[in-house]
Amino acid sequence: MVLDDPAAKTIFDTAPLRAQFPALRVKPTPIFFDNPGGTQVPMGVIEAVGAYYARSNANVGGAFATSQRTDHVIADARQAMADLIGAPDPATIVFGASMTALTFHLARSFGETLRPGDEIVVTNLDHDANVTPWTDLAAQGAVLRSADIHPADGTLDLERFQAALTPGRTRLVAITHASNAIGTIPDVAAVTRLAHEAGALVFVDAVQYVPHGPVNVAALDCDFLACSAYKFFGPHVGVLYGKRAHLEHLTPHKVRPAKDTIPHRWETGTLNHEGIAGVAAAVRYLASVGELWAAPLVQSHIARGETPPRAALLAAMPAIKDYEAQLSRRLLAGLAQIEDITVYGLTDPERIEDRVPTVAFTWPRLSPRATCGYLAEKAGICAWSGNYYALRLMERLNLQESGGAVRIGCAHYNTSEEIDTLLSVLGETPRLGS
Repeated sequence: MVLDDPAAKTIFDTAPLRAQFPALRVKPTPIFFDNPGGTQVPMGVIEAVGAYYARSNANVGGAFATSQRTDHVIADARQAMADLIGAPDPATIVFGASMTALTFHLARSFGETLRPGDEIVVTNLDHDANVTPWTDLAAQGAVLRSADIHPADGTLDLERFQAALTPGRTRLVAITHASNAIGTIPDVAAVTRLAHEAGALVFVDAVQYVPHGPVNVAALDCDFLACSAYKFFGPHVGVLYGKRAHLEHLTPHKVRPAKDTIPHRWETGTLNHEGIAGVAAAVRYLASVGELWAAPLVQSHIARGETPPRAALLAAMPAIKDYEAQLSRRLLAGLAQIEDITVYGLTDPERIEDRVPTVAFTWPRLSPRATCGYLAEKAGICAWSGNYYALRLMERLNLQESGGAVRIGCAHYNTSEEIDTLLSVLGETPRLGS
């Protein structure tokens, strides 16, 4: 099944970008639609990790060269992440083992500030890494409230969300920037404004959004934001942003001799230095997309006072988002032509801007797990099945007991031809009883 859409024109040619990913040069080349679970990495990231081991492998804070180079590597990565998410100060960037670990770490400290009857709001749209760390605080007397979705299109019910807030009692709201299961992008700015009006802090899980669009924590005014580098073409490293006042006020759990200034006071043990070197390289790769395909826009941002790295990222991420919107339209239109497929989440072409290119579906021909096995066998397509830790969402959509859903997640290195291959394989899958 091939969809001809002469009106759809890519913003940039993917070939020079794909050439930078060793995994995309393997023959036969797999089709990576498992990106929501982890993206492939460009050669620059691989080289940065290797270079750290070759030249800088040491612990931090020493009086010798390799330790000092390690200090520089980490400082460079903090600045790179500040550039990527619009943080005003690299000292507000914390590194850790994973987004999940960092969230539990922060929640433990935040929980110690709660009084009996204080309330926390989570949503049915979120990955469990932004639910369980907060719901565990019920043991400390917190009252838990949940904001529901509109099941028909997988969007957050803002009226119910607002009703879940209790001014003066709600202490924290946990919200995703994009669903890792069905791709929905809630209005995080509106959620943050409503939460702040009620006197609550806001913790944003941006793991699924960061690879797909521009982030500006200053504009969002969120109190915390977490993401994972391996979802934006880097190593397995977690990243946490927090407003300086919160990072200084809350008390982390650390060994006693550790530094007591931010961000070090939130980083436990020896960090994954080689992985952090790869984080900076992943951000540089994203910036290169802007420099390659949106150079005039880069210069425009610089003229308005942005630093060159942030300017390149501000040019790159909207270009990536626009290109991936084309992939989403093609994928959703093709799935709509297969009569027995049910897609969950937004399918309206006019609302593509309100989703990332992550699509979940079910059908009666095969179970989600069997479908993924079939796609891998027939065309080397990598895709996930199950609940992807979006447990509340799968339960809300009545999918958990039947094995969840098939998830197809695009990144900007995917192509329309790969989507056509997927649609062809699905269209050729035998129906039950045939």
